[in-house]
Order: sequence, then structure tokens, then C-alpha cells
Amino acid sequence: MAKDPVCNMNVDEKTAKHVSEINGNKVYLCSSGCKQQFEQNLSKYGY
Repeated sequence: MAKDPVCNMNVDEKTAKHVSEINGNKVYLCSSGCKQQFEQNLSKYGY
């Protein structure tokens, strides 16, 4: 399980529908809302 950096929810990498790739690293997110928030403020989440 991966942890969504926005809401800290556990996300199963095998079934995740919302994934961002940053510098070759995959970041798994629980929803489109969390994905949008993450991508709009990468530095807030350490990227």
C-alpha cells in the first residue's frame, strides 16, 4: 500500500486510478481531487 501525500489515505498501487509521475517516481493518490491538489502544489508535498 502507498500513502496518498495529500490526505494520508492508503492506496493500493495495483488498483490505483489516480497516479502522478514525478521525476520517474510514481505517486499514488486516492481521488482526482487529491491528484489535482498534489499536482498544483508539488513543493508542499516534498516534490
